[in-house]
Amino acid sequence: MRYLEVTYNIPVTFWLLEDYPKSAPRVFVTPTRDMIIKRPHRHVDPSGLVSVPYLHDWLHPRSNLVELVRYLSFTFPQDPPLYSKPATSVLHDANPPRTMGPASSTTSPSTAFSASGMHSRVNSNPPLGAYPPSSTSQIPTTSPYGGAQSSLSLHHAYPPYRHPVPSNLSQVGRDPSNEVARRAAISKLVERFDHDVAEMRKSKEIEMDKAAGVQAMLKQNEEICRKGVQELTYEKEALEQQLQMVLTNTDVLETWLKENMKSDTEVDVDDAFQPCDALSKQLLECTSLDLALEDVFYSLDKAVQEGIIPVDMYLKQVRTFSREQFFHRATAVKVRAAQAQLQVAAMAGRASRHAS
Repeated sequence: MRYLEVTYNIPVTFWLLEDYPKSAPRVFVTPTRDMIIKRPHRHVDPSGLVSVPYLHDWLHPRSNLVELVRYLSFTFPQDPPLYSKPATSVLHDANPPRTMGPASSTTSPSTAFSASGMHSRVNSNPPLGAYPPSSTSQIPTTSPYGGAQSSLSLHHAYPPYRHPVPSNLSQVGRDPSNEVARRAAISKLVERFDHDVAEMRKSKEIEMDKAAGVQAMLKQNEEICRKGVQELTYEKEALEQQLQMVLTNTDVLETWLKENMKSDTEVDVDDAFQPCDALSKQLLECTSLDLALEDVFYSLDKAVQEGIIPVDMYLKQVRTFSREQFFHRATAVKVRAAQAQLQVAAMAGRASRHAS
């Protein structure tokens, strides 16, 4: 990114989930040991997780990693998420104790390193001698991400008296053994902190993977439930239409029964169905006689099995009724043939009328 007309590199880690690229990746800002995360920050939480609108509105295939990097490069310069650690400890480490001569107006340069490896030359404090009423010291301050450095002027007012100049700076400096112990403790604390952060990040990644799996399963179940509800809705509508049709037919039948049913007269079963023509009437009579003779044969079979009639009488009756049944069946066949001829003639007549 570019900040104050200077290009900086931001350490960023992208985690691609199992259902990527349909879902947005997880983006973490991973500061080095010389960097710290700005708190509070509107797009980066203390753990380094990045939350920007581009990730919330992720839509495949329109969204991709290249556009995401461009968006972050445009967003981070507005509010940088990383800063270099305070330079006080760096300045102390960069100025080891040394023997100084008498007070002099000259100064010796020292070097202060930023988090990105860039360094600037800094003038050391004036020697311990006569302090002027007002002095200005230039203290380097690093801009975000350890890029360029800027100078901050601090004005200190001192009383107008003189201090004795020590002959050896080690007399006012720190004890070397204590300094080594302090550095070792800080290094061990940083290592422990990094280990804890790595363990926490690993556990959070496992939780995120589980949550992503649960989310995918919930989406699948949501789709199944949605299809099931839609099918039930269609089935309900179809059943309602059928019910309405049945109710309508029931009303029609009830109305017809009220108008045509007479309770004071008995209905003759033989007159319930009337044939439409002579051939149909003859066919109905032949078929009914044929089926009646079948019932007679069944009764004769039962009678001879139970010994009610002798076998010779059974055979005589069967021979007589079989001859009569044959004539009825032959008549029915001829009637059906005559009906078929009439149907063919009627179809031919209709075809000729349509043709004309």
